[in-house]
Amino acid sequence: MGFGAAGAAAAIEAAHAGASVSVADRFGGGGASAKSGGVVYAGGGTRFQAAAGYNDTPDAMFEYLTKEVGDAVDRATLRSFCDQSVEMIEWLETQGVEFDPSVPPHKTSYPADGFYLYFSGNEAVKEYAGAHPPAPRGHRVKGAGLSGAILFRALRKSAQAAGARIMTQSAVRRFIVDENGAVLGAELWQFEPNSREMRRHRQLSRWAERTFYPAPAISDLLRRRALQVELTGAQPRFVRARGGVILSTGGFIFNREMVARHAPQYLRNFRLGTSGCDGSGVRLGESVGGAPSRLERISAWRFINPPLAWARGMIVDTTGRRFCNEEVYGARLGFEMCEHHGGRAWLIIDSTVRREALREAIFGGLWGFQSVPVLVLTFAGAKRASSIEALAARIHADPAALRESWQTYNRGSSEGNDSLGKSKDLLRALETPPFYALDISVDKRVFPCPAITLGGLLVDETTGAVKKGDGTTIAGLYAAGRAAVGIASNHYVSGLALADCIFSGRRAGSAATAMIRERQATAIA
Repeated sequence: MGFGAAGAAAAIEAAHAGASVSVADRFGGGGASAKSGGVVYAGGGTRFQAAAGYNDTPDAMFEYLTKEVGDAVDRATLRSFCDQSVEMIEWLETQGVEFDPSVPPHKTSYPADGFYLYFSGNEAVKEYAGAHPPAPRGHRVKGAGLSGAILFRALRKSAQAAGARIMTQSAVRRFIVDENGAVLGAELWQFEPNSREMRRHRQLSRWAERTFYPAPAISDLLRRRALQVELTGAQPRFVRARGGVILSTGGFIFNREMVARHAPQYLRNFRLGTSGCDGSGVRLGESVGGAPSRLERISAWRFINPPLAWARGMIVDTTGRRFCNEEVYGARLGFEMCEHHGGRAWLIIDSTVRREALREAIFGGLWGFQSVPVLVLTFAGAKRASSIEALAARIHADPAALRESWQTYNRGSSEGNDSLGKSKDLLRALETPPFYALDISVDKRVFPCPAITLGGLLVDETTGAVKKGDGTTIAGLYAAGRAAVGIASNHYVSGLALADCIFSGRRAGSAATAMIRERQATAIA
């Protein structure tokens, strides 16, 4: 159920192991994976890291990820993820996915075309430093533009070549269980092939995805109409699952009711995903006793680099107090803003930083989604003043608090020792008036702060089998990707969710196939 990166990985693994595989997706396939940047978090010594001159190890990767992953999964699971990372990249290559060792000249939220290996998290930030030197682990799939579509295209082709039967515009409404609660199959609703309803559903769904960024209200209306066509025009059929059913349906950021219940502070954030990210997999798992967990964990991304110059500014809350190292990965900044500061923050810069940021936005070869917000926030939304005290009045902050933050920041910059741990090469005193305050709050339409959900169903971390509240597993039911609690269910760094999709999808596909072989052996005996 669900044909994104996790579903494709599960299908490929199961099909290569000899299983008969059917894939059902409510839409056309791809999901949030195909809309992503196509970054896979991998390390431990991939050949691309080596070619770029970095000597990474599984120990170094594990040391860093323990700080990001926390207790989302057992240490043994995280260790396995790190130990298998090199093999995961090699496996993706056998599926036709291409990578490249080219590294961008400085840290960025997403590298320009021509650069495909980068520091995609907080590896180089002082507070995350450990015994091992930092290494870039963001392996962006090679290709022009956002690489998620390229990644999924290769996985889809590989799944088809392996013999998986792919059924699009096919929605699972409920599970079929036996008297003991084991999942035997699913009730699948499908359209008549090439019917008017099928074409209408496809058209409305595509329009909903294409209009979401410029016109979210219209997109939501189109999404509701597509659902109505699905509910009235599709017909049920029953599918028997010999090995098991794998839920790989994504998260729930598009389910406003679930977000309001579990993480209401993120309701103002831009929803990152697709129509399928509606929590259907989690809710189906719950319907047969599955236990959800970490549904309050949301990742919100407030990237201020690029432009690199902005990272030399100072971020403060509405009172004027600095609260975060401006160098950190955008999800860390977004988390601090949303969890502790009401989703509101200002970026304080001086005229020197402003000039450098504009130069980078216009001539730096940035993506449009990186350069346009810089230009708009600089010329249409900036608050300007000749002094820090006057700037505080313009943003309704406490003048004493803003002045103290500014003086402490400048003193640390001059001494090369920032109180929040910013690297020396990003420290620069803000001394050249006029001063500017840029509103980087989460609800800025031109500068969206996108969010995805990280929680899902609890699973057995050796098989991906869905767990009940008492810790036992549901026979015949597995979950992978963002429908399950996994490596990326605490904090997020770019590429970790896609890597977890591959890791957990392959795990579930392998376990479901092993169940078939076990039953066959029992029958023969």
